[in-house]
Amino acid sequence: MKLIIQIPCFNESQTLAVALSHLPRQVEGVDVVEWLVIDDGSTDTTAEVARQSGVDHIVSHPYNMGLAKAFMTGLEACICNGADIIVNTDADNQYNAQDIPKLIKPILDEQADYVIGERPISQIEHFSIVKKCLQKLGSYAVRMFSKTDVSDAPSGFRAITSDAAMQLNVFNQYTYTLETIIQAGHKGIRIVNVPIGVNEDLRPSRLVKNIASYVRQSMSIIIRSFVIYKPFRFFTTIGLIMIGIGFLIGLRFLYYYFGGQGSGKLQSLVLAAILSISGVQSIALGFLGELHATNRKLLEKLLYEFKKMKYSKPSKGHNGQESFKD
Repeated sequence: MKLIIQIPCFNESQTLAVALSHLPRQVEGVDVVEWLVIDDGSTDTTAEVARQSGVDHIVSHPYNMGLAKAFMTGLEACICNGADIIVNTDADNQYNAQDIPKLIKPILDEQADYVIGERPISQIEHFSIVKKCLQKLGSYAVRMFSKTDVSDAPSGFRAITSDAAMQLNVFNQYTYTLETIIQAGHKGIRIVNVPIGVNEDLRPSRLVKNIASYVRQSMSIIIRSFVIYKPFRFFTTIGLIMIGIGFLIGLRFLYYYFGGQGSGKLQSLVLAAILSISGVQSIALGFLGELHATNRKLLEKLLYEFKKMKYSKPSKGHNGQESFKD
């Protein structure tokens, strides 16, 4: 049983050594523990710090591709190097590495495929009240769309089996945290939460540059994921709402028409017709979207089977630097 701990990095030379110094080399329940750093096009000495700290695998992007791409590159590299369990953590030492045994325990007990570390949000001093409220609101939205019981959706401290990792595909470039949960929920991947501790803040978050941008990006990811995985429900709901409003406006026109005042209410009739036609078109889009969703599921199934064949005999890990290019 091999565990690989991966850390996506972009210009993290100031904090990476601290984060690595807390990572374990032995964890109860696994035979081998290795470290993997994804250097996402850093322009500082991140790769050199990783090498000097004894990192087993360093994967480099030729340029900065974003956190989501770095996360997926890390999963692929971990699977390629024979990982049975993958733990993802941050380079800023935000998460308590001593909780890694607790994080992987549900997987070892065969109770979960995907484990998310639940931070004590209300107790984190460097989180503003606004950020705490948004974290809870965002997690609620993800729970609703994914049909899971995730308490801390933005948490990057995660453990995942290699089989579950092969089923995930991230399409946005901003972050993997929300989209992978929604995917896992719709694919039947078992997700559980585990309470974890956090460390002192070493630097401001680079993902949350400002609250407005974070909310906009997060809502975009949630809505886009819902459209991808539930297109019929999404477009049909919109269509029925439009038809319903059009119907009510139409009734209003008929009320005035039979009352002898219909000539002055033609705008209502036009608006009712536009809304009704648009609603029917939206429902038609729902049917087309469902057909595309079916094709996507088949393609994802083929991709999953291809990955299983590709990594059925995982290559042995080796020290040194690898380069993944698209």
